[in-house]
Amino acid sequence: MDRLWSPWRSEYVSNDPAASEGCIFCEFPRRQDDAANLIAYRGEHAYVVMNRFPYNPGHLMIVPYQHGSEPQALPPETSAELMHLLNRCLTGLAQSYSPDGYNVGMNLGAAAGAGIADHLHVHVVPRWNGDTNFMATVGDIKVIPERLQQSYETLAAALREETTGGSV
Repeated sequence: MDRLWSPWRSEYVSNDPAASEGCIFCEFPRRQDDAANLIAYRGEHAYVVMNRFPYNPGHLMIVPYQHGSEPQALPPETSAELMHLLNRCLTGLAQSYSPDGYNVGMNLGAAAGAGIADHLHVHVVPRWNGDTNFMATVGDIKVIPERLQQSYETLAAALREETTGGSV
């Protein structure tokens, strides 16, 4: 049998976000090193962070600074900024990676698959035609063709750039 090593996977399956003290989504923006914490962009009410265990290259999360699990509890300005940042992410991903489509969504509550259920966040996952292959289906492993740090550098630069001809 051939083996494909995916060392990040062991970190993912052994990591229990609930076991850490405090909320990582509250803690990340308090730290000063955005690159180490993979914060690609900071807004007034929310920020964009790379998923440390991405489904695909460029997997982003939009996270409000306000701790909470219910979107209906967010102030209107925070909700509006989440949508603004979603548009900014889609533009940055399109410029950086040219995906064929996107999955955008929230897993609200543990029953819905939220790994960090106490702090809502929006996943933005770029998709390409044929990106699901035998590795994910048979081998229960995902091959990511790019180092996470390279994805961060590419997307952080794209999200910081002023866009032309739009209000993103």
